[in-house]
Amino acid sequence: MGLLFLAGLLNYLDRVTLSVALPAISLDLSIGPASKGLLLSAFFWSYASMQLPVGWCTDRLSLRWFYPCMFGAWSLACGLTGLSRSLGMMVFFRLLLGVGESIYLPAATKIVSSLYAQKERGLPSGIFNSGARAGLVLGAPVIGLLIAHLGWRKMFLTVGLLGLVWIVPWLLFFPKRSLRSAESTGDRFPNRSKRRGSFVSVNRNLLGICLGFFCFDYYAYLLITWLPDYLVEVRHMTILNAGIYTSIPFLIFGLSEVIGGWATDALIRRGWDETRTRKSGVIWPFLAGIFIVPAAYADSAISAEVFICGASLVGFATGNLTAILQACAPADEVGRWTGVENLAGNVGGIVAPVVMGFLILWTGSFVPGFVVAALLIVIGAASYGWVVGKLEPPLRDELAARAKAA
Repeated sequence: MGLLFLAGLLNYLDRVTLSVALPAISLDLSIGPASKGLLLSAFFWSYASMQLPVGWCTDRLSLRWFYPCMFGAWSLACGLTGLSRSLGMMVFFRLLLGVGESIYLPAATKIVSSLYAQKERGLPSGIFNSGARAGLVLGAPVIGLLIAHLGWRKMFLTVGLLGLVWIVPWLLFFPKRSLRSAESTGDRFPNRSKRRGSFVSVNRNLLGICLGFFCFDYYAYLLITWLPDYLVEVRHMTILNAGIYTSIPFLIFGLSEVIGGWATDALIRRGWDETRTRKSGVIWPFLAGIFIVPAAYADSAISAEVFICGASLVGFATGNLTAILQACAPADEVGRWTGVENLAGNVGGIVAPVVMGFLILWTGSFVPGFVVAALLIVIGAASYGWVVGKLEPPLRDELAARAKAA
């Protein structure tokens, strides 16, 4: 779990290198605003498009070897970005980074579902997800410091190539035995894909998970992409202060992920109903996202920051988002379900910054964009509450009914 946390940290650290270095890169390579947008979006196109094939590979291939191969690809892509001499080269390496990093969520979800019983998955899911927020918290100051001392080219080389060290302990500590579900649900409850040859078992739970995760990622990526600019443009902070004030909500977000997963696990162990507890652990934190609206209307920068920190309590839901998918997916489709879920989420990640930009252009204000994000996070809560049903793999009720009839 420590290695999965560290992988999440490095994953998001490598992602934000470009955002922090973009002013220096644009000067050196004479990149204009339109080209900046293309460069920033390149990662998400390859990352999102790879979710389905990587999810399938996660279910079929040995993660002892497949994960470090993909990890090595994304680390090299990050490092070699420092050698770019043109926009085309930069875009190529960002696309390669997206391909490599696509392994992160499907593999981590599959590993947790294989090593932990269903009632114990909230905490480990919260731990590995919090690594991503740790990467965001550390990213801006660490990368900014490296650029100041080494320049942007050597920064990429340093961050990318040092990440390769992670592969050594992974190969040493990863279980040599084949990973199977901790409860072998796939053996007791055959799934539709096995009987009909489909890519993934589609049912109401998967649809509800995808809709809810789209709303969650839309909200999260809106904060990631626009919060620093909001603090500078609307709250009139310096870039340095905006970086510091941006890191505080992400720190709260990351800590909430661990606490939320631990708390729901503890309640389930005490006999609370798993479906009701996990879903409540998503719905109520999602509703905290509404605080983003009063943040836009706050009288002072400090008041706005307080509301944004309150909105970051959405993080309490993250461990349960992963645990819900693990409980609903057939045992041999956890990777594929995660790929489908993450594809839906990253569509939200692609759309959020574009919609926000157009709303600012049309209205001259951040308020409409924050309101849209708040409405979507409420829709996400409703999706997990009413579209997602009982937390169990497809066909379990059907097979139980057949067994009772027999």
